[in-house]
Amino acid sequence: MEVSYENEGYDNDYQSKSKGSILTRKNNTMPVWGNERTMNLNTLILTNIQSSHYFKVNLYELKTYHEVIDEIYYKVQHLEPWEKGSRKTSGQTGMCGGVRGVGAGGIVSTAFCLLYKLFTLKLTRKQVTGLITHCDSPYIRALGFMYIRYTQPPGDLWDWYESFLDDEEEMDVRAGGGQTMTIGNILKSFLFKLEWYSTLFPRIPVPIQQQMEKKMSEKYPPVVEETPRRTNIPEKNFSRDRDDHRNRGDLSDTARPRERIERRERSHRDYRDRDYERKPTNANSRERSPYVSRRDEYKKSSSRSPKYGSSKRRDRDDYKSRSKY
Repeated sequence: MEVSYENEGYDNDYQSKSKGSILTRKNNTMPVWGNERTMNLNTLILTNIQSSHYFKVNLYELKTYHEVIDEIYYKVQHLEPWEKGSRKTSGQTGMCGGVRGVGAGGIVSTAFCLLYKLFTLKLTRKQVTGLITHCDSPYIRALGFMYIRYTQPPGDLWDWYESFLDDEEEMDVRAGGGQTMTIGNILKSFLFKLEWYSTLFPRIPVPIQQQMEKKMSEKYPPVVEETPRRTNIPEKNFSRDRDDHRNRGDLSDTARPRERIERRERSHRDYRDRDYERKPTNANSRERSPYVSRRDEYKKSSSRSPKYGSSKRRDRDDYKSRSKY
C-alpha cells in the first residue's frame, strides 16, 4: 500500500514552498550517493569519530531519531569538525595542511559525531525533511542540510536547498564563537564552496556545478547601480558679450588672432638667434643649422689671410726657421 507524504509531517509554511519539488514526488527511502560506509567523510574525521568516547558510549545509547534530535538541541554549539584548540596545524604544509583535513588529529566535534550518528540511523525522506524544517534550534536544521550535502546526489542538491536560500535564521558556526551566518548563506557556501573549516565536502561534477550557477544567477540577477543624475544645475551662458574670459583686457576679438601670430613669430626669431650664437662643435660634423650664412662660414676658418696661409702654419714655420740657428 502506498503512503502519501504530501500532507503528512511537513510544516504548513514548507508545504507551499516545496510543492512539486523533490520532497513530494519521490518515495520515502533516501538514496546514499558515494561511499555508503564512510558517508563521504574525511578519513581522519571518521577515524576520530569512531574512536571517540562520546560516540562509542554516549551516542551508543541513543536508538531513536527523536533522541538524537534532543541531543543535538542540548549539545551542539557550532558546526566545525574539530573542537577549539584541539588540533594543531602550525607546522603542516601541502597535503598535510589544515585545509585538506589530513595530518595530526584533534578532538572531533559533537556536531560531526551526531551527524555520523544520524547516518547510522538510515534516515528517511520524511525524517530529513523534519530536520531541515525544525523550529527548536538552527543547529538541528544545519545538521540536516549538512547530512544532505554529504549523502545526496549532486543533481538533487539544488532541489533540496532552493526554498531555503533566503532563510534569515542566524547561528554561530565557529568553534568558540565569532562568526554568525544565516541559513541561506550557509547553504550557498555548501553549494558553491568545497571547503568547510579544515575539511572538504564531496566534489560536485562540473556540468552540475555550472547548472547550479546558472540557476543562481537567474534567481539572484546582478544589480547594476545607476549613477544618480544631478538636478537643478544652473545653465551656462555661452554668449560672447557676457563671458569674462573673452572680455578681459582692452583688445577686441579681431585683434586677438593677430596678437597670437606675432607672439609665435617672436618666439621663432628667438630660436633663430640662438642658432646664430651657437658655437660649432666639429668642422666635419654633418649637422648644420639651417641659418648658417657665408659670414658664419668665414668665421669658422682659422685664417683671415688665405694668401699667406693660416696663422697656425706661419707660426709653425717661424719656429722651425729659428731652431736652425
